[in-house]
Amino acid sequence: MSVQGVLDKIKENSIQFVDFRFVDLAGRAHHITLPATEVDGDTFVNGVAFDGSSIPGFRGIEESDMVMMPDTESVFIDPFTDHPTLNVMCNIHTPDGERYDRDPRSIAQKAEEYLQSSGVGTAAFFAPESEFFIFDDVRYESSMNTSFYSVDSEEAAWNTNRKEEGGNLGFKVGVKGGYVPVAPVDSQQDIRSEMVRLMQEAGLRVERHHHEVATAGQAEINFRFDTLTKTADNLLLYKYLVHNTARQYGKVATFMPKPLFGDNGSGMHVHQSIFNGDSPLFYEKGAYANLSQMALHYIGGILHHAPALIALTNPSTNSFKRLVPGYEAPVNLVFSKGNRSAAVRIPVAAVTPKGCRIEFRTPDSTANPYLAFAAMLLAGLDGIQRKIDPTALGYGPYDKNIYELSDEEKKEIRSVPGTLDEALDALEADSAFLTESGVFSQDFIDNYVAFKRQEAKAVAIRVHPHEYGLYFDC
Repeated sequence: MSVQGVLDKIKENSIQFVDFRFVDLAGRAHHITLPATEVDGDTFVNGVAFDGSSIPGFRGIEESDMVMMPDTESVFIDPFTDHPTLNVMCNIHTPDGERYDRDPRSIAQKAEEYLQSSGVGTAAFFAPESEFFIFDDVRYESSMNTSFYSVDSEEAAWNTNRKEEGGNLGFKVGVKGGYVPVAPVDSQQDIRSEMVRLMQEAGLRVERHHHEVATAGQAEINFRFDTLTKTADNLLLYKYLVHNTARQYGKVATFMPKPLFGDNGSGMHVHQSIFNGDSPLFYEKGAYANLSQMALHYIGGILHHAPALIALTNPSTNSFKRLVPGYEAPVNLVFSKGNRSAAVRIPVAAVTPKGCRIEFRTPDSTANPYLAFAAMLLAGLDGIQRKIDPTALGYGPYDKNIYELSDEEKKEIRSVPGTLDEALDALEADSAFLTESGVFSQDFIDNYVAFKRQEAKAVAIRVHPHEYGLYFDC
């Protein structure tokens, strides 16, 4: 859409406010709102100023002036505001007009530019399956003398004796019993359908929605693939609509990977492929899973760099509560067709040549999508350029349930890092695939690692409630 197209949209829809948004290091959106009367063509040339020192992980107070540069291709009308508001996604620039090298969205765009300059292909397509929970109540505290969390859901397995319902109605979702049941077990059909309706109004092409495996309101809504930066924009929009629709229903949604102990966590399986114009480059009829040699090398890059990659695709301490065996968690760094226990799965059901793709199942939605998608693309491109053969390196294919392998067989399989600190160690040791292209700067990597180390330390030094049960009577 042109600048004039945006201005026309403001006029045609009687827009009163324009909301300019950007994304921080952790993947959270921030915004500054201007009256529509103050927005004209010059706004899209000069940008909107803000204080970068107030955003964690950005700039120091001595160099705090930053500028949001609006992207006219990423606008949507906000369905939640009382006053008609148009939202616009922005890139971050320095006051002298240069791209800010810590801006996640600019990094995603540079990754796309690098792909085009590499000669490998013209576009990379991504499709995340971002799972989430819808709870009725959440409470938590972490202070000097108190540490607890409590979540509740009317459909949770632990509420089969819930007196507040005035006589139990049954049909609760059992542990691991939530995959696609009909109502009344699935109590959240309407709220998910409302989320889908709003997504469609905002321009997302939604393919389906359903209840997921876990009890207590785990859900999934799938929207259609798009190019790297556009998909990251779409994921931020998706999360915004999920969070606020839940709030309108008096509920709360979370994309936290492991909010419940003892049931499946929420992942973000990321489907990806490369095209040259209209030609899919990952398809070769008759080969293993109909994968081309390029696709296998791409998988080789993903699996080879996975320990470092996971610092960007699973960047929270909670991520590693999900990455444990037994809950469909893809902890094994191997590939397979159709096997959900492998880190990389190749979908084989009802796949066309253009639909041929690989699915990296390890990531979760605490990832900043701009950084995660860019890093996955660069890892895959490194595999293509260096011709990394995943089979020769022992990464598969494994076409049986890996959890059922013998202990001796399992010793041959690499696993994901066990903690956020281990993943950050791996990123420090293996970051050249990100920096040699100029997409990520070394300054960005160093700053990111330091930022995430602070999170890991904050969790590590706090007293955990479970420690009282283990050690209080010592």
